[in-house]
Amino acid sequence: MAKNKKYSSNTKRHATKYPGVYERAAERIRGVIDVCYDISYKSENKAKVWEKIGWKSQGYSVELARQIRNERIITLQHGGEIPRQKKKAPLFCDVWEKYKTWAEQNKSRGGRDDISLYSNCLEETLADKRLNEISAFDLERLKAELQKKKYSPASVKHCLVLIRQIFNKAMAWNLYQGGNPIRGVKMPVLHNQRTRFLSHEEAKRLLQKLAAMHSLDLHDMALLSLYTGMRAGEIFNLKCNDLDFKNDLIKVIDSKNKTTRHAYMTKAVKEMLLSRKPQTPEGLVFPDRNGKKIVAISQSFRKIIHKLDFNEGITDRRQEITFHSLRHTFASWLALQGESLITLKEMLGHKSTVMTERYAHLIPDHKRKAASLLEATFNGRDKIVKIKPAAR
Repeated sequence: MAKNKKYSSNTKRHATKYPGVYERAAERIRGVIDVCYDISYKSENKAKVWEKIGWKSQGYSVELARQIRNERIITLQHGGEIPRQKKKAPLFCDVWEKYKTWAEQNKSRGGRDDISLYSNCLEETLADKRLNEISAFDLERLKAELQKKKYSPASVKHCLVLIRQIFNKAMAWNLYQGGNPIRGVKMPVLHNQRTRFLSHEEAKRLLQKLAAMHSLDLHDMALLSLYTGMRAGEIFNLKCNDLDFKNDLIKVIDSKNKTTRHAYMTKAVKEMLLSRKPQTPEGLVFPDRNGKKIVAISQSFRKIIHKLDFNEGITDRRQEITFHSLRHTFASWLALQGESLITLKEMLGHKSTVMTERYAHLIPDHKRKAASLLEATFNGRDKIVKIKPAAR
């Protein structure tokens, strides 16, 4: 091929002056046309084999391609094995499709959170990359771009965790044998734990306001969360056959941890649930207007919180009162009345005490009392045993 030939990305293979050696033009880097060299030869079973040799910009030439082809032919003539090209790693988007199917069947909310993160944060950057082309540096750059777009540290961390899960599943499903680049990425540090909870007076005002606004569903859901610590998703999933009125128990299908625990009906909760008892075992306790499952807390709740001025002057999102604050209030009240962390862990459905420890500072200082009692017992002893000196 003449040196002054103009290439385009649509150029097909062209034969060179050497038999079985071809060259073609294509985009190796976006917007830059490069020349790639290929060879062809007959395998041991006489089938035609095509092999990509390399790019001109990498130092390959038509002469080097000819030399490699001759080595392949000599190796085959003497019964040797030629190097096999490695199977290409899958595209991120292809693995995502398999992961998405798995998430829809196995993750809470049918994987909707992961689907949203992928489409909004990952697809544009990673979809067309092969897994072995994604490095820790690429992910650090993605993290920086998300932070620049004002995504919260929690959202950025969720994106990185999703990438880690996709890589792990690809390896578990034997789709990819490489490493996980997320290991080289520093996760954002989160400071998003809510510390504010409602006082008993504030809780009463909230329930009264909800009742006065004729928001019966919101009132009953708020009451249930305040006295059981149930999450919004767990309340939405609640069915008639989850209610045991004989033993005053509620079977809670944990929407986050995919486990089951039991909540206990107070008198007010039992009366409320009896008034809402569905007609069928599979009937939802809190259906929407169409009889289907609710998917989100109504904006009316936020408006009522605003009317009560609970978030007036609050600039730190961690201090804002939301529906989830009711679960936090339930746990805080338990801690204040002296319940142990183990009790809180079980009633909240935490997998470990790590999450529960955030309430430790609210538990009455039993350690100080124990130390004081020890001292008082020691000082109050009637007799002090004197040790006689040993006889010489």
